[in-house]
Amino acid sequence: MSKVTVIGAGNVGATVAYSVATKDIVKEVVLLDIKEGLAEGKSLDMWQTSAIEGFNTRIIGSTNDYTKTAGSDVIVITSGLPRKPGMSRDDLISTNAKIVNEVTAKAIEQSPDAIVIIVSNPLDVMTYVAYKTAKTAKNKVFGMAGILDTARYRAFLADEMGTSPKDIQALLMGGHGDTMVPLPRYTKVNGIPITQYIKPERLDEIVARTKKGGGELVGLMGTSAWYAPGTAAAQMVEAIIKDEHRTFPVCAYLDGEYGLKDIYLGVPVVLGKNGIEKIIELDLNEQENKDLKTSADAVKSVMDIFDGMNIL
Repeated sequence: MSKVTVIGAGNVGATVAYSVATKDIVKEVVLLDIKEGLAEGKSLDMWQTSAIEGFNTRIIGSTNDYTKTAGSDVIVITSGLPRKPGMSRDDLISTNAKIVNEVTAKAIEQSPDAIVIIVSNPLDVMTYVAYKTAKTAKNKVFGMAGILDTARYRAFLADEMGTSPKDIQALLMGGHGDTMVPLPRYTKVNGIPITQYIKPERLDEIVARTKKGGGELVGLMGTSAWYAPGTAAAQMVEAIIKDEHRTFPVCAYLDGEYGLKDIYLGVPVVLGKNGIEKIIELDLNEQENKDLKTSADAVKSVMDIFDGMNIL
């Protein structure tokens, strides 16, 4: 049976670990954190639900002991600090890049063949940091963003239409945040185009809310989300562990696809036991291509800031 490591036992990391455990698809989940006792305590609490929830996956907590992560098939990295008042974007990039670099290096040393999923923010550039650090195949390092963004989009659409979110198929591309690229013509309800249900102006409003979905939650709670991001990452883990070959939007390394090179950006891919089995190139129209290029330029500017820091 397989093994999954989650680095960072905060709200997001703990949600990833618990969601994976309750799926009962791996033998062991290791939850690791730098704060003494945090991962051990949360792991013990989770394990004590096993008889209630009916799962056998062992959940092991560790304070910075990476030897316990050895032999992991998948590593999910949620480590990093949230942006605080007065902190510039550059400060956030520098701080979190150093954290992601350190934990990736330590984790890959113990599990050189592992697939790495990044959840840390700023997502696109942190995935790039992990890739540069891991020095492994590009299909084995990617980021979680698109599944979360489409989940929010589908939830908002379900509210609008009074229908089940399970019946909504949707796709968003590009960077994680304000420059994400909505694709309404790929949004359907059991095959029926969303435009049959919602007028374009209202759809634009829902897309705008989706782009600021994380910010809306920060405004309500004073902190970032964790249930949706955590379960989104767990869904990616499941697709890999079970070799499901599911099609999801993820933050992937592009090497010529969509006319873009040396950049991490949200695109639809097929996920299986090898990580990204295939990048799907959609036939985008002129406006969609323009929007994707704008998003790519925004992401590349942040990647350039990181490269200029000479951290690695």
